Amino acid sequence: MDGGNHSLVSEFVLLGLAHSQNIQALLFMIFLMLYLLIVSGNIVIMVLITTDPHLHSPMYFLLANLSFVDMWLSSVTTPKMITDFFRENKTISFSGCMSQVFFAHCIAAGEMVLLVVMAYDRYVAICKPLHYFTIMNLKRCTGLVLTSWTIGFVHALSHLVVIVELPFCSAKEIDSFFCDMPLVIKLACMDSHNLDILMYADCGVVGVTCFILLLISYTYILITVRRSSKAGASKALSTCTAHITVVMIFFVPCIFIYVWPLNITWLDKFLAVFYSVFTPLLNPAIYTLRNKEMKNAMRRFINNYMDSQGKS
Repeated sequence: MDGGNHSLVSEFVLLGLAHSQNIQALLFMIFLMLYLLIVSGNIVIMVLITTDPHLHSPMYFLLANLSFVDMWLSSVTTPKMITDFFRENKTISFSGCMSQVFFAHCIAAGEMVLLVVMAYDRYVAICKPLHYFTIMNLKRCTGLVLTSWTIGFVHALSHLVVIVELPFCSAKEIDSFFCDMPLVIKLACMDSHNLDILMYADCGVVGVTCFILLLISYTYILITVRRSSKAGASKALSTCTAHITVVMIFFVPCIFIYVWPLNITWLDKFLAVFYSVFTPLLNPAIYTLRNKEMKNAMRRFINNYMDSQGKS
């Protein structure tokens, strides 16, 4: 570590996604609409699953939790990014920066584990259908969801206790739209090589382990589906395809940012936008457009609403 004087950093400067005022105005409109769609779409899914008795099953309980996680994953960074488009000085306080690092990693790691839980749910439903409701009871589902949040919390806390004690000097510009762990580490007044390795190892333990478990789970499920009847296989394959699509669009950007970094600034920004904005937006679309029960629940909700309006 550099033995010189280290100034106490009170804020960081975010360089954002673009410098042109016209482009920033366009991006403001685009991301504001996308964020409103993310929040409304995920809230609709949670409301439908909570209020419709036909959706009171383990799979939809986990899906409601995924929608909750997705909504907050985007909310950690997107509102700040949207408001910064009209600010000349895109600053963020030190505590705000550390909060973004903590919650971004806590929620992202929690979602990775939750996707593994959802894969386990599909494995039990397809490979052990007679024991499904015995194995995936409410107590176990709740325990698995709490486990995902616990792992996310521990993972994020392990990052925070390291990064909050780093010595920062005069350099405080972060070339992104939010405080991301690898970018904050680069600003430290020290040789960060060992710290980078530690970060990639920590992220790799969670990310790669979950990704491998997911690949194994869905491979086993698809092999089982292939041997089963055509009627059951078609529905199971449709559900698993939706799950696998979500897994790929979430994990691939995270792996190339935190586990196997390419160190290309514009690509890192694109990948960060993809997993923090587009993934929470695509998840509701994938699960509702490809899911017959969700579409039926939506029709029932709208019909009940229209009936209540007609009576009033």
